[in-house]
Amino acid sequence: MKIVFFGSSGFAVPILEALVKSEDVMLVVTQPDREKGRSLKIAATPVKSKAEELGIKAFQPAKVNTKESVEFLKKFNADLFVVVSFGQILSKAVLDLPKLYCLNIHASLLPKYRGAAPINWAIANGEKETGVTIMRMNEKMDEGDAAIRGVLPITGQDDAVILSEKLSIKGAGLLLEAVRLVKENKIEFTAQDNKKASYAPKLKKEDGLIDWNLSAEEISCRVRAFAPWPGCFTYLDKKILKICKAMPEIEKSIQLPGKPGAIVEFNKKGMLVKTGRGILNIQELQLEGSRRMTTEEFIAGHKQLSSSVFFSLRG
Repeated sequence: MKIVFFGSSGFAVPILEALVKSEDVMLVVTQPDREKGRSLKIAATPVKSKAEELGIKAFQPAKVNTKESVEFLKKFNADLFVVVSFGQILSKAVLDLPKLYCLNIHASLLPKYRGAAPINWAIANGEKETGVTIMRMNEKMDEGDAAIRGVLPITGQDDAVILSEKLSIKGAGLLLEAVRLVKENKIEFTAQDNKKASYAPKLKKEDGLIDWNLSAEEISCRVRAFAPWPGCFTYLDKKILKICKAMPEIEKSIQLPGKPGAIVEFNKKGMLVKTGRGILNIQELQLEGSRRMTTEEFIAGHKQLSSSVFFSLRG
């Protein structure tokens, strides 16, 4: 089956690799090379790098819906378009190009968590499970008819990076199953129930700012959800303090006097901070201008810390 693959992020790479092994992927469509990192060096997308490794031509339109892009894609006479974490919304003109349709792999159990950051928001909201949905695309974001769903539990050790890797592998298997059903003319699509829809908007830097009035469980979920970007952060003496690893402190779940954000205790196991409900055990952190370190290392260099110190919502 002749396929054009649309994808940009690392999430799409294992799916592309799996698809290439069994199908004729004629072209990869990905985002243009862009500046990246503190050095602002021009870098290719992870999908472009993988396409070059696999010997597949890469097409990088700044705007995929232009007349020129549509005419170029039309030349491939593809049976299917497969879209995974591409980064641009496809117009009807593009969606109508393949002989069959466009299949999208979305990292949630649609109609839950439609949008740009489903993995992050599922963790942030304390969900116990998520999954992958294979759907037939239409012009509306993540509202196409669903074909296959696969469920995956979210564990207390899953941050956004780990869960993304798991869901990508899951999605690769589900896509191959969907393509097999397409070939056998056995695939079935079911309309999503829009009444059950929820949304996962694109992450913003301010999403990472910790509100210490939340519970320890909620803050812990957000620390895992927003790794590595935007990261969860607070302020200590007007400096940004990133919280890299934290969990609710079960042994000290009782409420203690003091404001949320107050340091309750610190020892070799971590730094205990009062929240709106429960105690948060911070185990790894990074102060502005310094490296990431364990709480034990941090305390050794900040002996002035005491229970009279508390973290603020603003610098």
